[in-house]
Amino acid sequence: MSGKTHWSARPEGGGWFAIWLIRTIGLRLGRPAARAFLYPITLYFYFRRPYERRVSYAFLERALGRPARMHEVLRHIHRFASTILDRVFLLADRFARFDVRIHGLEELTSRMRPDRGVLLLGSHVGSFEVLRAAAIGRPEVKLRAVLDTQKTPALTELLHAINPDVGRGVIDASGSGADVVLALGEAIGEGALAALLADRARPHEATVTADFLGAPAPFPVAPFLIGSVLKAPIVLCFGMYRGGNRYDVYFEAFDDAPALPRRGRDAAAQAMVQRYAARLEHHVRGDPYNWFNWHDFWNSQSEDGAPAAARRRALAGAAVHGRAA
Repeated sequence: MSGKTHWSARPEGGGWFAIWLIRTIGLRLGRPAARAFLYPITLYFYFRRPYERRVSYAFLERALGRPARMHEVLRHIHRFASTILDRVFLLADRFARFDVRIHGLEELTSRMRPDRGVLLLGSHVGSFEVLRAAAIGRPEVKLRAVLDTQKTPALTELLHAINPDVGRGVIDASGSGADVVLALGEAIGEGALAALLADRARPHEATVTADFLGAPAPFPVAPFLIGSVLKAPIVLCFGMYRGGNRYDVYFEAFDDAPALPRRGRDAAAQAMVQRYAARLEHHVRGDPYNWFNWHDFWNSQSEDGAPAAARRRALAGAAVHGRAA
């Protein structure tokens, strides 16, 4: 497996036809019938996607502390396919068919105000869509999620086709960084939950190396810079799929007043990212089959070999934005 491969260079898993097929089967035949199709789909991806298969073997070996077996990799792929199928029903607001157990909701709601929202940091672990279940029964809660529509065009089309209201709440990450920060700032100012994933850096994006599952791995600095610039409380969120129709949603307070002071800014950013990596590792070790980063996470490249220079530029930019805020 090449250490030069960046996750963004990989094609979207399944593509247009697979997403359309899952959507059509799921909505027309229902979830039980659609789940029966996940077994041949799992076998197809195991044998036809060798890169993702190798990544799964390598990750599970790291997470389990021993070589992974074939049935464990198949289980890993099947878990991922299950969450993709469930995305259809979650986007269609068919929450009643799921057993969603929410933990730490007070950690989130106690930090929400009408004039100041919360920055939710998630990851490519479990299901991000199931987090919307926390807002059921609270129509006043607005959720704005950052999504790179150019990287995942099939899933983006699925989102708009099934639930246009959710689609209108998307902040497009394929635009400029300044536009994304402005949109997040507007959402926070309206008291919304502004959600983004904090475990992947885009090409040429500044990273910090943190210890993760026993080895150094690159994590993006931007999510934490954004929290510091917007002066918004940060809450971590994890929507873990447990099999069948059950999900466990966890909210964890992370930082009520995120700040990256001018003096010692590099060290402060490093400490903040490491704390995030530690909580991510906690949930991944508890259920490694919820890990859906289908690339060589520890060796993925960012900033073309110059992450330190990029980090200094990003931190300097945060200082300018912070003074202007």
